[in-house]
This record gives sequence, C-alpha cells and structure tokens, in this order.
Amino acid sequence: MARTLVELFYDVVSPYSWLGFEVLCRYQHIWNIDLRFRPAFLGGIMQATGNKPPAMLPKRAEYLLKDIKRMAKYYQVPVQISENVFQRIIGTSTLGAMRFLTAIEMTQPQYLEPLSREFWIRFWSQHEDISQTENILAVARQAGLSSELTQKLVEMISSPAVKNRLKETTEEAIKYGAFGMPAVVAHFKGEPHLFFGSDRLELLGSFIGEKWLGPVPSAPSPKM
Repeated sequence: MARTLVELFYDVVSPYSWLGFEVLCRYQHIWNIDLRFRPAFLGGIMQATGNKPPAMLPKRAEYLLKDIKRMAKYYQVPVQISENVFQRIIGTSTLGAMRFLTAIEMTQPQYLEPLSREFWIRFWSQHEDISQTENILAVARQAGLSSELTQKLVEMISSPAVKNRLKETTEEAIKYGAFGMPAVVAHFKGEPHLFFGSDRLELLGSFIGEKWLGPVPSAPSPKM
C-alpha cells in the first residue's frame, strides 16, 4: 500500500505548530505516511492572505492563553506561557531562524527535526530571543551540529538561494490554501488536502484511513 505524503508547513513562532509537529513526529512511524517538514515564514502568509494575529482581539487573546496551556498539557509538549507572550511574538522576527532551518533542509535535512524542536524549546520553554545570532548558534549546538556546519549555515542565511527557497515554500503553503500555521497538507489519492491547526490531526488520520491513538500513542507491538 502506497504511503501518504504529509507535509507540515510551520514557523517556530507558532506554539500550535510545535504541538502539531510533535504529534506528527510520534505518528510518523505508526501511520503509513512519509512526513516532510516544510519550514516557511508565517509573517509572509499573514501578509499575503490579509490575516491578522488572533491576539489582536482582546477576548480571543484571553482565550488563547488558556487554550495553549490546555493543549500543551494534553499533547505533553513543554510550552511555557510568559506574561508578555503576545508582545514577544509580535516583537520577535523569526525570519533568520526560518532561513537557518531552510538552509539545513537544503544541505543536511536529517537535522531538521531536532533543530526545529530546539528552536521551539528556546523560544517557548526558555523564552529566549531566537532572532539573535548567539541564540541561533546555541540552538545549533544543542541539536548536535558541528561548529563547521553551523558556520556554513549562518553564512547561507543571507544567500539568495536560501531566501528564495523560503519564499517559494511560503508561497507553496499559500497555494495549498494556508492562511496561518500549522498547515498540514496530505497528498491523498492524487490530490492535496489542507488541514489547519494542531487539533485537526485526528481528522487527518481518519481522512487517510489511519487510526487515532491519542496525543501520545504507543508504538504498535511487532507481529510475531
């Protein structure tokens, strides 16, 4: 049976993207899927679609604070909400981080999963400013990248190839219908299908004929 390609378009500024990322990482060896990580730029998607940050509506911001905490507990992902969380999101550019992830995707894609996770931990658990070069370097060290590879990636951030790749990936997400993140695209029966949000993964599983086993599934026992 052919495996279903599932693409995750994400930006590390999005806590819901982290939730979706971790759950899909857990299911990639349980469901019959090929999971592909697609680092993109949320700011570009918001601008292109005319979307606005949900926290701009005070009542929604109040709800989101509670929702993210509940979702993080349910999915068992260590998101820690600071008092000034929305100011941090608006005031932090992840363009450099997403270009760094794009560079690793282009050169050493086996590091994309741990590197993405470390960026989320740095921003959402440790409340560090991931727009700063020293924090990008710290993330790379924590993810196990050599200093030589890290230096190469830092140099690539400003290259036209990386800038264009990130722009193209962002435009691809928009083409699929993305207006925010996470945007999950399942290529099923010859057609792309968009699922928006980390709370649509149970529906994704049902759609592609897979069983939802909860937010922290146990790997199936090997057949005897």
